[in-house]
Amino acid sequence: MPDLPRPARLVIVGSGPAGLTAALYAARAELQPVVVSGVPAGGQLLVTTDVENFPGFPEAIQGPELVDRMRRQAGRFGAEFVDDNVTRVALERRPFVVTTGASGSFRADALIVATGANARWLGLPSETAHKGRGVSACATCDGFFFKGKELAVVGGGDTAMEEALFLTNFSPHVTIVHRRGALRASAIMQERARSHPKISFLLDSEVAEVLGKESVEGLRIRHLPTGRLSELRVGGLFVAIGYDPATEVFRGQLELDAHGYLRVHDHTRTSVEGVFAAGDVHDHRYRQAVTAAGAGCMAAIDAERWLAERSPVASRAVAPPAAPPPPAP
Repeated sequence: MPDLPRPARLVIVGSGPAGLTAALYAARAELQPVVVSGVPAGGQLLVTTDVENFPGFPEAIQGPELVDRMRRQAGRFGAEFVDDNVTRVALERRPFVVTTGASGSFRADALIVATGANARWLGLPSETAHKGRGVSACATCDGFFFKGKELAVVGGGDTAMEEALFLTNFSPHVTIVHRRGALRASAIMQERARSHPKISFLLDSEVAEVLGKESVEGLRIRHLPTGRLSELRVGGLFVAIGYDPATEVFRGQLELDAHGYLRVHDHTRTSVEGVFAAGDVHDHRYRQAVTAAGAGCMAAIDAERWLAERSPVASRAVAPPAAPPPPAP
């Protein structure tokens, strides 16, 4: 006979900055959240080296260390962590059922989805070897580290143009590499990039190999119509070919936009009452650790208030005041 689902006031799926901040706020509200962290746990911060733009760390902090500190802080207030992946959810009625791969299932009164989004990569072994050592998927996060170096950006959409334009604040020259002969970016973004004196283009081209030992020293470029190989000397590569939101397990149960991100209304509420979203799983504009953390805070507060409206004992923070004692006879 299969084990019955464990009851939980709140289940949080995901353990990046959004999920861990939601866990901290929910735990302090005494909701005893269960965090299904995913494997590996920690989101994109696990592959981030120096984090210099998260408030409170003037000397920078390694991404994995930041994740560990946030997790221990939430655990201090009673958050429970389940290091497993969610394989199935049932959201058609409450309480919701969240099923994991090996850790059983949970019956949740409310749910926060903070599963994030994953950057698309080129799939080159040399690219993987240089991640965190000159290969990045976030100019806003890492551009400062490449001050004075010539750089390359792979991609042809608006994101690639935005990354290249941002990198000109630090780099003397940025080359945009795109597989096709025409860019996919909007006309205004193409014009901004094409008119910038620090930006040039290699179209009908792809990165065949990332060159360098300890750090990126250049790229081997393949011209697709001819197959001809050449070298481009750069000190960094930024891959801007899109993100894939981690929403597959929720498909058909929560409303998604055309790109697969969760749709939200009233800040964090999804299309199902009692299910909230936080971080990159719905935010395809900012994609920063600090904005994800802020969204996690918002989702936890919204979930706590939603639960409190349905049960007066759900949250000490919003419980009604005790009745005054009867007058003395």
